[in-house]
Order: sequence, then C-alpha cells, then structure tokens
Amino acid sequence: MKTVHHWIDGKAVEGTSGRFGEVTDPATGAATTRVAFASAEEVDAAVAAARAAFATWGSSSLAARTAVLFRYRALLDAHRDELARLITAEHGKVHADALGEVARGLEIVELACGITTQLKGELSTEVSSRVDVAAIRQPLGVVVGITPFNFPAMVPMWMFPLAVACGNTFVLKPSEKDPSPAVRLAELAAEAGLPQGVLNVVNGDRTAVDRLLEHPDVAAVSFVGSTPVARHIHTTASAHGKRVQALGGAKNHMLVLPDADLDAAADAAVSAAYGSAGERCMAISAVVAVGDTGDELVARIRERAERVRIGPGDDPASEMGPLITRAHRDKVASYVRGAAAQGAEVVLDGTGFTVAGYENGHWIGLSLLDKVPPGADAYRDEIFGPVLCVLRAATYEEGVALINASPWGNGSAVFTRDGGAARRFQLEVQTGMVGVNVPIPVPVGYHSFGGWKDSLFGDHHIYGRDGVHFYTRGKVVTTRWPEAPVSATGAAPDGGVDLGFPSHR
Repeated sequence: MKTVHHWIDGKAVEGTSGRFGEVTDPATGAATTRVAFASAEEVDAAVAAARAAFATWGSSSLAARTAVLFRYRALLDAHRDELARLITAEHGKVHADALGEVARGLEIVELACGITTQLKGELSTEVSSRVDVAAIRQPLGVVVGITPFNFPAMVPMWMFPLAVACGNTFVLKPSEKDPSPAVRLAELAAEAGLPQGVLNVVNGDRTAVDRLLEHPDVAAVSFVGSTPVARHIHTTASAHGKRVQALGGAKNHMLVLPDADLDAAADAAVSAAYGSAGERCMAISAVVAVGDTGDELVARIRERAERVRIGPGDDPASEMGPLITRAHRDKVASYVRGAAAQGAEVVLDGTGFTVAGYENGHWIGLSLLDKVPPGADAYRDEIFGPVLCVLRAATYEEGVALINASPWGNGSAVFTRDGGAARRFQLEVQTGMVGVNVPIPVPVGYHSFGGWKDSLFGDHHIYGRDGVHFYTRGKVVTTRWPEAPVSATGAAPDGGVDLGFPSHR
C-alpha cells in the first residue's frame, strides 16, 4: 500500500510518530493509501525549516521569486492531467471536475507571477520641506495553510503561491482524506527551483493543526473548512497573536424571480447543486422560488437531475462521482431520510443509489426536496452533498429576508430579466459574493473570494488584493535629508563635483 509522508526542507521525510490515517478510493471503498500523521515535533521541524528559509527568501528580489513562479506555472500546466488523476483517485470527483479544479488553482499562480505590480508601494514627496513619505509592504515570515478535502489542489494553490510570491515561507497541512495532490504540488515547486524550506507539507490530524496554531514562529494562518472548525481556528490562532483568515461553511441561495428564464434557472440549479457531488462551499443548496414559479421550476429541475450520469470519476461518461467517505455519505443520506417527517416534500430520493460493479463505493444519488420549511434540518445545516432544497416565497422581499436570516453569508444568486431587481438584490443581500444569472459566483483570481457572517472569520478574504494584503504588512517610512551646500557654479565647496553624498569629514 502506498504511504504518503511529509515534505520538509525540500525533500520527502518519512513520518516518525507511528500514527497513520487511511485513504480510500471513494468509487470502490477500498483502502489504497496510508498517510503519516505528524507529531508536534515533526510540525516543529517543518516550521524551523520555513523559518530558516525566510532569512534569505524574505529578502530575495522580486525577479528571483517570479522567475521560480513562472517555471512553476509551466510545470503545473504540463502536469494538469496527472494532478487531476490524483484528485479523482482520492477525492472521487470526475476527471473533468478535477481538471477544472487545477485550472482555477492556476489562476492564482498566474496572479502570483505578477506580484511585482501587486507589491508596488506609494510615495509622497515634499510633504514638508525636503521630507518624503513612502508606504511599503513587507512579508510576515512563516505562514500556514490548513486546507479541506473537497479541493485538495485548488485551495492550497489559493494560498501558498501568493504567500511565497510576497516573500513568506509556507507550511501546508492538507486534508488527511486526500493528501497526495498537495505533496505533488510541493514536489513540482521544488522542481521549478523553489529553495528548500520555502514550501513544506505536514500531514496529520488535530495534533498537527493545534501545534501550528500555537507555534510562536508562525505569523499567520489561512484556513478553509466548516464553520465550527473555522471558528476554532480563528479563536485559537488569534489568542496566540496570529493573523487569521478562516473561511467557513455555507448555505448558498438562488433566488428565482417570476420573470426569470426557467430553463436557464433549472440548468443552473442542477449544475450548481449537484456538480462535484455538492461537496463545495459555493454549491447552491437552496433555491427560493418567488411567486408562482415553484411548481414549474421544480419539474424542470427534476427532469434534468434524473438525466445526470453518476459513476466512477475515471469513467469519461460519469458526470458526478461518489462522496469522499462512507461516513459522510451516510450523514448526507440522513438529511434526505428525515426530510418528510420535518415537513418537506421529497421529490427525488437518492439514498438508495448504487453503481453496478462498485457496490462498496460511497454512492448517493441526487436528492431534491421541495417546500422545505426554514426550520427543517436539511435547510438549517450545511449538508455538503447532492441535496437541493427548494423553498417558496410569495414576494421578492420575503425571499431576500429568508436569505438574510441565514447565519451564513458566503454566496448567493438571483435569476431575473429585470436589471432593477438585480441591482436591488446586489445591494440588499447579505453575502460576500453575488451572482446575477450566474449560479456560482466564484471571483476570478485578481478579485478576492470570501463571505460574510459565519462564512468568514477574520478581516481578509482569500487571494486577489485581500490575499496580498493578508500575506504582507505595511510600513511607512518618513525621510528627510539635509540639503548639501552647493556653490553658485554647481560645484561642491572644495571644488569637486557634488554627487549628493553625505559628508564623512
């Protein structure tokens, strides 16, 4: 059986804790890999390597950093298919989804390649006589990324390329459920010429996480995951004096107004709710149908959902794969099985679905719940699976009030032909990302990604301008030089040429 170890100081390092986790193929349920779980001492070794590397990397030229990043971008592009296969093998998503994940991660690598313009400072001259003021940004030091299972390549790439471009060094703790893509990303970074210790990977569980959160040499922590864990990350790391951006869970809503194109809305609902098996924080998991649109919209969603092909991620015919683990599959199924008792109408029940020849896989079919009460568990909780809830609202105002009452505020969408209604929704909805006739409004790399309320803990969103600011700190320099005496002819008093250097006599 394959074993995934750590990547510390530019090389693979075998785990010494004696503790391992099991990685399964979600399509078969078979254990394929074991992953070493780091001890606190192994975490310390990774942080020490990063700290030592910062002494030179933090003061390296922007030209040197971007040269490495351009080579890295080329290597990632050449290895797209390999990375996608690793994702499919351990996460289960279909190959096309995995390729899309790599492509979205590459966007941030490309942003990092242009860090020279992102780190330009500001200068004000003559703020007083012979006084100039400059604002510059400098790296923090050792920074940490703790990433989830659902995007094992993309989310790490949302973090470390920008962090190292800014001059920091990085310790990554990927999900123990699918660790291989993160280690491969580190190997390719070393091949691109990233110096030893600049990027390190420690695998593990809460032991590794808690040590990173309290380590005195860690300056900042980036996290993506569930809201309860995000809250713990933010509270613990902040208590230890660290800068934190912790992105939590979501219950993203799609408001469908009576004038919407219902075919477009149904297409969007199916792709946004069931794509990647619903295991993404930007999935649409609640559709709010306004007025009399509900019955027709649900019928069109059902028609499309019943045509989605579910199967192993490495089968080109598959459009949706299995869930990550059996335990997660069972938890998702429990929401569907309990929905009717809590007042919902079960239109599609995918809990009995299986794939011939892969009966031990973590399979679940598409589920569609209509007329879901706001108090039902299926609506209140983040399910993180292919379950779509449809709620009804009599008016636009009622629909927006329902969305704004949610404790989460990650993303939302409105489907309408009315520009005035769309503009009003943009301003009134309480979410950090908004789509207008776009169901999953994930920003491009040069804008920032992040939600409101219980979907984000900390002041900075991830990547884009916020990412650059998160991984750097500002410094303002006020300068005044005495004016050197110069003769009327332009020569220095002793007859030499005045070059403006201070006198040492």
